[in-house]
Amino acid sequence: MMIKNIVVVGGGTAGWLSAGLLAAEYSAGESPIKVTLIESPDVRTIGVGEGTWPTMRSTLKRIGISETAFLTRCSASFKQGSKFVGWRTGEAADAYYHPFSLPTGFGETDMHELWRQCYPDKAYDRIAGIQAAVCERQLAPKQITMPEYAGALNYGYHLDAGKFSELLREHCTERLGVSHIRDHVEQIISADNGDIARVKTREHGDLVGDLFIDCTGTHSLLLGGHYQVPFIDCSRYSANDRALAVQVPYEQEDAPIASATVGTAHSSGWSWDIGLSSRRGVGYVYSSAHIDDDSAHAELVAHLSRSVDASVIKDLSFRSLTIEAGHRDRFWVNNCVAVGMSAGFIEPLEASALALVELSVAMIRDELPQSQAAMAITARRFNDIFRYRWQRILEFLKLHYVLSERRDTAYWRDMTARDTVPPGLLEYLELWRYRAPYTRDFLHTEELFPAASYLYVLYGMGFTGEACAPVKASVDLSKAQQLFEEDERKRQKYEKAIPTNRELLNAVARYGMKKI
Repeated sequence: MMIKNIVVVGGGTAGWLSAGLLAAEYSAGESPIKVTLIESPDVRTIGVGEGTWPTMRSTLKRIGISETAFLTRCSASFKQGSKFVGWRTGEAADAYYHPFSLPTGFGETDMHELWRQCYPDKAYDRIAGIQAAVCERQLAPKQITMPEYAGALNYGYHLDAGKFSELLREHCTERLGVSHIRDHVEQIISADNGDIARVKTREHGDLVGDLFIDCTGTHSLLLGGHYQVPFIDCSRYSANDRALAVQVPYEQEDAPIASATVGTAHSSGWSWDIGLSSRRGVGYVYSSAHIDDDSAHAELVAHLSRSVDASVIKDLSFRSLTIEAGHRDRFWVNNCVAVGMSAGFIEPLEASALALVELSVAMIRDELPQSQAAMAITARRFNDIFRYRWQRILEFLKLHYVLSERRDTAYWRDMTARDTVPPGLLEYLELWRYRAPYTRDFLHTEELFPAASYLYVLYGMGFTGEACAPVKASVDLSKAQQLFEEDERKRQKYEKAIPTNRELLNAVARYGMKKI
């Protein structure tokens, strides 16, 4: 068996990223692989995944899209992490950052120990590095003179999901040779060995393929529908099952653009606030078991009224979404692999959805099997790795809730209850009572959330379990103190030299970025 035809079923960001990454790797050369994407003209994509991780920079570069084109075409802006407001106590002054940059000297010295022993009254994120302070000033991660995809600080993006899908479609079809078919899949036809042989379409007949990628969203037409792979319900650990989303205009064209996604805790969930160059994307993720839709809408409107005039709010169009927290039991069966929401979804906290798409397609690309035996081995390895990753996501997202001191509503009482915490996370929290998280806590070298991410959330939420831990003789606080002082000097220089997000994006729109 040789893979000569890859069929991506479903469009949207997941479908076009899959097609683009595979076509960029295999559509040229002496034995090119044909990549075809088929999507229904009547199925609307969700289109609210507006935050990426820094990995998107290398993805776009590998596909061959310039950063200038991406930023201008997708109304994109620079994202340097997430800010969490009110999660610990419910107060507006209660806030911390989970930045994209690792703590200064991570793996070489211990900024956590410096913070614990010398600066316990300061926020951990302000001792660990400069990115939290940079985000608070709404500064960019780079200067206009820096090459595309390079930065002084680590960064991802905020983007318009609909515009991003269109850019990917245009680039894939015009530059990478992806065949695009708009049609309905009416039947999935199996080969004798259980593989998918072809899909039958309404207008274009049968489409044969050697590998099928299911990007049909929550319908999971191939993996869930055809192969009947069970769905693992994770609502016990993630109660949020509804979301309201709205696009909010800026009051002025030169309004500041936030450098981080702002997640604000509410009575029965949390809201996201994402600053694009052209507008804000705002939404409320909540639990229908704790608040009804009308009350959730009223709470979101009240939240918006703190920054948006009532005359603007009344004309806004709110979109309601349903979340089914969980994932498939397997993600690769025979010659079919699910990518994106067809594989699963928990909630948009920490914007892991697009990162999972990137990781999924990267493994498909790098290990593309060329025999029946290799296909079975690759599928098994893929399933093992991504089951592990879904568990890590579930635990890391729950970490944001379980440490909260809030007990003011039934939602927060339920979300902090011990029986709603994954057993693996409970074990970690017991360990971390006596020491900080570190790299060997996790099995994989390519972790979705490294130990540094746990540090930012744990200590941003006021976790002090390790206060009784002994001080290790190997910890060199003088080195950590030196790095902290260097960071302070670096921060002062940075704040003078680096433009704001808005200023840099205006410059990019006018002049473009320096090509690598």
